[in-house]
Order: sequence, then C-alpha cells, then structure tokens
Amino acid sequence: MDISFSAEELAFRDQVREFFDQAPLEDVKVLIAQESTHKKGTVQWQKHLAAQGWIAPNWPIEHGGNGWSPTQMYIYENERVAAGAPDIVPFGVKMVAPVIYTFGSEEQKQRFLPRIYASDDWWCQGYSEPGAGSDLAALKTSAHLDGDSYIVNGSKIWTTGAHHADWIFCLVRTSNEGKPQQGISFLLIDMTSPGISVNPIHSINGVHSLNEVYFENVRVPVANRIGEENMGWTYAKALLAHERTAIAGVADSKRGLEQLRQYAMQETQSGRTMAQDAVFRSRFCTIEMELMALEYTELRVLAAQANGQGPGAESSLLKIKGTEIQQAIQELALDLAGGYGSIIGDSLATGDIGHEFGDQARHDFMYGRASTIYGGSNEIQKNITAKHVLGL
Repeated sequence: MDISFSAEELAFRDQVREFFDQAPLEDVKVLIAQESTHKKGTVQWQKHLAAQGWIAPNWPIEHGGNGWSPTQMYIYENERVAAGAPDIVPFGVKMVAPVIYTFGSEEQKQRFLPRIYASDDWWCQGYSEPGAGSDLAALKTSAHLDGDSYIVNGSKIWTTGAHHADWIFCLVRTSNEGKPQQGISFLLIDMTSPGISVNPIHSINGVHSLNEVYFENVRVPVANRIGEENMGWTYAKALLAHERTAIAGVADSKRGLEQLRQYAMQETQSGRTMAQDAVFRSRFCTIEMELMALEYTELRVLAAQANGQGPGAESSLLKIKGTEIQQAIQELALDLAGGYGSIIGDSLATGDIGHEFGDQARHDFMYGRASTIYGGSNEIQKNITAKHVLGL
C-alpha cells in the first residue's frame, strides 16, 4: 500500500484548504449551534457545498458526483475536520441517495436525487424500533398493500432529525413468511402524510436531536417503494456498510485528540501541566497509537475501494475500533476537566465556571455513550466480523 500523495493529490489538498479558508464558516456554525436555527444553518452550508460541486462527491458522475477518488475523499474529510467545518446531514446525500441511484427506478432517481443534492428535502432514517434496534430483523412496523398504496402502522425510535425532516426512508414488514429478513421492504415516506406524529426525545446531554415517529394508517404509494417487495434487507445492508465506515470518525478523532493535547498543556496540577503527568501521558499515547493503527486500516479499505471493492465486513472493524477510540478520548477529556466537567453550564458563561472546556467535555462524554450502539451495536459488529472475516 502506497500512502504517499501524488503531486495531483497535493494540489487537490491545497484547493480544499483554500475553499475552507474562504468559506463563511463562522456564520454557519453560529446558526447550526442554536436549535432554533440549526436546520437553516445546515441547509445554508450544504447549499454552499452544492454550489462548489462538493456536496455529493461519492455519487456517480451522471447524477451529480464529481468523480473523486477514495484518496481525494480522504483528503477532503481530513481538511474539513481540520478547518472545523460542519459535516453534512448524512441521511439524504450519504445514505438514502446511494440506495435510490443503485436500486431505484428512473422515475425515483429523477424525482428525489436533484432535491437531495440541492438540500431542498431533509431526510431521516426509520430503522430502529422500540423492540428492534441492533436486531433490526425483528422490526414490526407493518405495511399492508391496499390497491396502489401501502397502509403503514407502527413506530420508529431514535430517529435523528425527524422533527426537521420532509421525508423518512423506512424499513417495514410486508410479509411474515420465511426468515424475518425476507419479509422487509424499503419505503420512502412523505413526513407530511396524514397519520404521522413525531415525539421528541431529549438526550442526557440536554440536546433534542432524537425522536420517536408514529405511523397510524399512513398511506404510502407503491411508487415510493425501492426495488422489489420483501427485498428491503438487501438494500439496507448496502446502506449500513457505508454508514458504519463513516461512523469510525478517524478525522474527527484526530482533531479531538489534538484539542485534548492543547488542553493538557494548559491545565495544571501541583505546579505542573497535565501534559507532564505520567498517567495522563500514558493514556494519551495509548489512544494515539490505536488511532494511528485505525487510520492505516481505513487507508487499506480506501485502497481496496480504489480497486473497485466496496466496503464489506471491514466496515464493522472500523466501526468497532473507531467508536471505542472516540469514547476513550471523551473519557480522558472529562477526566482532564475534573470537577468542572460535572457543572451544568448551559446557562453560565465560561468565565462563570472558570474553565474553558469542562461543559463541552461533559456534553461529548454523555452523548458519546451512544456511539458504540447506533449504526448496529459493537456486539453485533463483532458477530459480523467473526462470521465474515474470521470464518467462525
């Protein structure tokens, strides 16, 4: 594996850096940080990327992609994180769009893809249910055929951004015959349809991003089904492989670790900085070595993709280790903050609590507990790895 960048790739890196240097990042981040303007800021940023032609680089060129190589994708992501630029909402561009352009009809491609690209539609994901999370095949939300429509009943939970969403892509049960995976279909559902209600779920960090979505006799046109009836599990697996690779968050962890290094050089105890503390240094270096190894694993996956191989069971390996590293960074940051990390600072200025990052460390730690669960729990990913990588 050759990990050195070519002259063309270095020139591309400079182009990306220049783009982020000139982008209206501060204005956008202010909007995104506030719940009342979060959607407005996110859409504004995504439209800025679309105007540059960079909103959907992974899409086929005929649908608006720009033909970036996996290495260019890697460079872009690292430069985005280094610049502190927000990521896009993944559910439209990164998740449902590949399903639509891979398995959807021509009519569906023409109807949905341009609006996803332009951020005119906000999407959310309807997979998990109160009784079906990592064991997704146990889902019970039903869809019964009635003429040229399905009648959908049931509920979805942990639905990120449903309170903002225009559309939801859902896995629904259309048959109870055979194995559970064989009776699932993939539907695109308009969130303004009669019979849909959304209840907020406030996370332990005080943020409202999650929801429970209820379907009561919701009528969905058959034309909104992706591919064949009862084949939704196949389409969902293709989507999840890409989701799990992204969840690894190597670039974000690199930035988080560097921020932690800077904080440790400022925090003092017994007359010396925490960066000089032997226990802190040992924990920090262990994380840094594991992150370096994970990055090389990601590069091997990118090299395979460059040769036409899609992410397979390797995405589970990236997801497992990536989320474990994220949590290790969050735990060390909270320990570094000490007692200041336990202060509820939502209504206090930084000066009031006398600490620069304690409140953020608390928020990140609390929300980060979910990273080893969402996208398929790490226990499930270990089963996938054992079966498909180790052959057990």
